[in-house]
Amino acid sequence: MNNGNTGTAHISGLMGDSPLLVFALDSEAAGEFDQYHPLIVGIGKVNAAYHLAKYLQSNRPGLIVNLGSAGSHSFPRGQVVCCTQFIQRDMDVRGLGFRLYETPLSGQEPVLEYGLSVPGLPQGICGTGDSFEMDHKTDDYNVIDMEAYPLAMIAQKEGIPFLCLKYISDGADGNAAEDWQVQVHHAAVAFKKIIGGWLENAPAAL
Repeated sequence: MNNGNTGTAHISGLMGDSPLLVFALDSEAAGEFDQYHPLIVGIGKVNAAYHLAKYLQSNRPGLIVNLGSAGSHSFPRGQVVCCTQFIQRDMDVRGLGFRLYETPLSGQEPVLEYGLSVPGLPQGICGTGDSFEMDHKTDDYNVIDMEAYPLAMIAQKEGIPFLCLKYISDGADGNAAEDWQVQVHHAAVAFKKIIGGWLENAPAAL
């Protein structure tokens, strides 16, 4: 499921309507997007939710774009993956009779489906949680991060189009920490190659 049209012309048009670029860390933006005043939310679900919600109190972007690094045991390092489905991988209340990944009494399905797809990019299911995963075994999700789920959920609830691109920095395995520190700095360059042209006519974020 997505916001509607998924073609490049549609995404380019949204990029021209006050887009908000959201990163967890400055190192993921690496100075490549400074003219658009990206929102740096910090690490983890709470930080991501707080800083985006605070921003939206006084601003209404035409598009929210989450760009960041992620782990994967399915996609190779250096691959950019477009995520349109999201799971809270650390939400587990099965002991009270709820489904794995289901937030109790929320009315929300375990898999949140929301986001634009980019032609030519592989699509992934992003598992968001407050841990740096180094022993990934499940096939329920194939991209691992720490911020995307709340960003997607807030965008959906606010009716704002959402685009999530993740740069695969590690294999979510025993070498993940070392690989991430080496690869994270390449993420911004990879993102610029994909969305740089779309951003040329975009106004600077507030």
